[in-house]
Amino acid sequence: MNRRRAQIKRITGETRIRLRLNLDGKGRSSIQTGIPFFDHMLTLFARHAVMDLDLRCDGDLEVDAHHTVEDCGLALGQAFLSALGDKKGIRRYGAGFHPGNPFTGEAYVPMDECLARCVIDFSGRPHLAWRGLKEFGYKTVSRRERVQDMSSAFRFGLAREFFQGFTNEARCNLHLELLYGDEPHHVIEALFKAFAKAADFACQRDPRIAGQLPSTKGKL
Repeated sequence: MNRRRAQIKRITGETRIRLRLNLDGKGRSSIQTGIPFFDHMLTLFARHAVMDLDLRCDGDLEVDAHHTVEDCGLALGQAFLSALGDKKGIRRYGAGFHPGNPFTGEAYVPMDECLARCVIDFSGRPHLAWRGLKEFGYKTVSRRERVQDMSSAFRFGLAREFFQGFTNEARCNLHLELLYGDEPHHVIEALFKAFAKAADFACQRDPRIAGQLPSTKGKL
C-alpha cells in the first residue's frame, strides 16, 4: 500500500512555510504559525481528520495575519494534491449522505449553539462555496472584542482566505456553510472540524474500488 505523504516548502517575500502531511496518520500535529488561535484550528483539524500535520510558518505578521493564513491554506492544499497522487481507490467525496441526495457527501459538526456543514469533492476542479457567513466576513472588530477573545480578531473573512487557498491548490470542490450560530470561536471551530471530518472520509481508501479511479471520465 502506497504511503500517502507530502512535504511542501513554500518561500515568498511574505511567508516561509515548511509543511509535512501524512494522510494515513494518527492525528498528531506540531503547528507554529505565530497566530495562536490559528494554531489551535490546525491542531484540531489534524486530530479530527486523523492525519499527521507538521507546519511551520514565518510570516509578515507585522503587516497583518492575512498572508500567513492564506499561504498556509495554499501549502496545505498543495500537500493534499501531492499526497493523494492519482486518487485511485479513494472515496473522493466527504462524510455522510443526505437521504434526499445520496450522491452528495456531507459532514455536519455541532459546536454548542453552532451547526456547520462541509461537503468536499476532490474532483480536480477548484471551487469554494461559502454560505451563511457573509454578514460576518469583514465586520469591524471593536477594541472590546480584540481584548475579549482572539477568535473575534480572527475574522470570518480571514478563515475564508484559508479555505480559498486550500481549494485552489487541492483542486477540490469545497462547500462550507454555517447553518446557525453566532459565537465567533464556536463558528470557526465548527467549520474547521466539519472540514476535517469531510476531508478524512473523502481521502479514505474504499476497498471495493481498489486501484480504480472514482470517476467515469478516467481522470481527476
